[in-house]
Amino acid sequence: MNPLRVIFMGSPAFAVPTLRALLASRHQVIAIYTQPPRPAGRGQKLTPTLVAEIAAEQHLPLLTPLRLKSPEIQAEFAAHGADVAVVAAYGLLLPPPVLAAPRFGAINLHPSALPRWRGAAPIHRTLMAGDRTTACCLMQMEAGLDTGPVLARQEVAIADGTDAGMLQHSMAELGAQMMVEYLDQLAEGSAPAPQPQSREGVTYAAKITKEELRLDWSLPAAALRQKILGLAPAPGAYTLLQGERVKIFRADLAESSPGTAPGTVLDGRNLTVQCGAGTALRLREIQRPGQRRGVTEEVLKSFVIQDNSLISDTDT
Repeated sequence: MNPLRVIFMGSPAFAVPTLRALLASRHQVIAIYTQPPRPAGRGQKLTPTLVAEIAAEQHLPLLTPLRLKSPEIQAEFAAHGADVAVVAAYGLLLPPPVLAAPRFGAINLHPSALPRWRGAAPIHRTLMAGDRTTACCLMQMEAGLDTGPVLARQEVAIADGTDAGMLQHSMAELGAQMMVEYLDQLAEGSAPAPQPQSREGVTYAAKITKEELRLDWSLPAAALRQKILGLAPAPGAYTLLQGERVKIFRADLAESSPGTAPGTVLDGRNLTVQCGAGTALRLREIQRPGQRRGVTEEVLKSFVIQDNSLISDTDT
């Protein structure tokens, strides 16, 4: 098997297992593309992506263009002479000349059961919707948004209580293994035929907005629990408790109080809140502003919540 010349394109933690798997494989990573350094932390210091840090460790050519639209950038990309581009959460659209430059085009690692949850936030949307199964897919990239044919797929069951961080980690590890296996098949000429995506069941995983992070206590507890899991650990769902914006990372269904208004604190000691449709939720892990995430019982030692108080649903 002749090893493939690979351009890797990725940026955050989700991309790291695939890059490390490629570096440990028989294939040759000839260049790495990632997002430019961005301000981060309290000091807003320019910080490189995790993928950029690995490129520096391995002394690999690193490119951080703001966009890929210029003829000069596209010519530079083509000049690498890559057999294939591997894409994992890169964060930039790939124009047609970039997609067409490698011999085998560009292959994207997408963590959803395509065509369900095409788009920017598939893991968050999968959990927020309460899906019990998903899939990890390798997709041949084309001009449309995650519309290309599927090259490999592995179904994944979602255990109760799985949050976005857990699912991201498991999907990243699985996707890395799938990518190397597929590139081996591609190099050997034994890769399975691409499978067009179904025209039915298409949904879009839009980017999470700030407005979505606030919990609406008029919703049923089960839906709120899935939203909390789908947003944990980041960006994190929140509510306002006694004027503080408190993030919530984990919650369980609890005994409700029929006839009580949604948003009412039923048990201030255990932070049980009445929800819509006659349901309730006990908040298990929370974080106050400027403090660490912790189990609710510990956090509430210095933050007393009164029974029958009403949680605000708007910022003040």
